[in-house]
Amino acid sequence: MTGAVAVAESRTAALTGFVLAGSVLTALVLGLAGVAAAKPVTVADLLADSPAEDWRVPDPEDTLYMDLARGRVVIELASRVAPQHVANIRALARAHYFDGLAILRVQDNYVVQWDDPDHHRPVPAGVRATVEFTAAAGADARFEPLRDRDVYASQVGFLDGFPAARDPRSQIVWLAHCYGMVGAGRDDPPESDGTEMYAVIGHAPRQLDRNVALVGRVLQGIDLFSSLPRGSGEMGFYVPSEPTVPIRSVRIAADVPKEERTPIEVLRTNSVTFRAVLEQRRQRHEPWFQFSPDRIDLCNVPLPVRAIASASH
Repeated sequence: MTGAVAVAESRTAALTGFVLAGSVLTALVLGLAGVAAAKPVTVADLLADSPAEDWRVPDPEDTLYMDLARGRVVIELASRVAPQHVANIRALARAHYFDGLAILRVQDNYVVQWDDPDHHRPVPAGVRATVEFTAAAGADARFEPLRDRDVYASQVGFLDGFPAARDPRSQIVWLAHCYGMVGAGRDDPPESDGTEMYAVIGHAPRQLDRNVALVGRVLQGIDLFSSLPRGSGEMGFYVPSEPTVPIRSVRIAADVPKEERTPIEVLRTNSVTFRAVLEQRRQRHEPWFQFSPDRIDLCNVPLPVRAIASASH
């Protein structure tokens, strides 16, 4: 019981700290806006002035490259949230399981899906079906709460850089189905293994939270998914008369020569810059806005990613 009280006090202190930090950042954003009233502070301004330590380079072992004819989709894997699924996906990629398969479902305002529909491909040894609807043990201590209210959860925020939600009573944390999130598809049984995957390309289907294992999010190239022709079959599957979208290869970035990697960095969600970005999006002071909501939806929070020079990668 004492431990629970201590955790609760720690959580309360953290929330209080975030509120105070938010107030300071609000003052900062408003102050900057006052100095340059003709040009209110934008997210681009905040990112341009951000210190280097507020950014991180994704771990190559947790980065997945899907190469299509039109370009590359870069996915960051949530290895601390869904460790078995990520281990499976690494094994599948290293066995070239997805190479030559295709995107076979594009459902408008919902998901893009890829897998081996006929189950002809051998699954590598060690790939194991499991249930990872919620984060692995220890995630609660890493959860970064937002003060904004949510329909689907008592608390929302970020976990390891991914949009997430939390139940304060059970201290269970899970990832949220925001735009660009990537999951492991399944049938009626709850287990999945990563041989069937999807990415969200529509309005956040949060009703799927805690019903599917989310394994990561698209960092770059979501437009390659969202701009694909929609399938005319049931649930957006391509019918035989419609060409599918071939997958040239799916690789783990660590296995790709450095000169062929995509050099990007991601804004840390526990950074001062990210908190300033949150306040800027809550407090809209651009001339077009006649009303500032003073709140933000979890899935509307921008998660900045930017290219970096290859030499510094």
